[in-house]
Amino acid sequence: MVRGAVRRLGIPAILTHEPGSTPLGERLSRLLKWARTTKISPLGELMLFNASRAQLVDEVILPALKDEKVVICDRFTDSTIVYQGYGHRLDIGVIKNVNRMVTRGLKPDLTILLDLPVREGFARKNGQEQDRFEQEGRTFHQRVRRGYLKLANEEPKRWLIIDASLPKGEIKQIIWQKVSFLLSKRAAK
Repeated sequence: MVRGAVRRLGIPAILTHEPGSTPLGERLSRLLKWARTTKISPLGELMLFNASRAQLVDEVILPALKDEKVVICDRFTDSTIVYQGYGHRLDIGVIKNVNRMVTRGLKPDLTILLDLPVREGFARKNGQEQDRFEQEGRTFHQRVRRGYLKLANEEPKRWLIIDASLPKGEIKQIIWQKVSFLLSKRAAK
């Protein structure tokens, strides 16, 4: 939705997702999300996510930024902080250091959090196939949600928190309003 709207304005944009968006990233994604017979420790997850991220930054994000494209990422470093840090209780400082090293300090201009109480999130996934992370219990997901809200509270200018129970059209409108504001600031530079 956003990428298409940005492109209609004549602004080149790319969409990426994590883990993935490179051949290595896609292979790691299948392992991280869908491996049923392979147990992956939280530290192993951290390293695999960041291996995928390093490849994504080198192959896709840095070249796109050099070409002055808008880069839209479906997940980035904050997801690793909350899932492996808050969710699996790895040291947040270590995670931030690894993330910073792998991204060379890149940080999003905007991070959008579609916030929903854990109970409602589970209800939405009812009956759908669930990946390894979605199979985690409610307590894990409550820690993840609290982690996201804590990160957003620490950097409120970078985060846009949206009530994910709103109608999809309203959510799209809120997102586009914020994105178009940021794009207008960028164009003014």
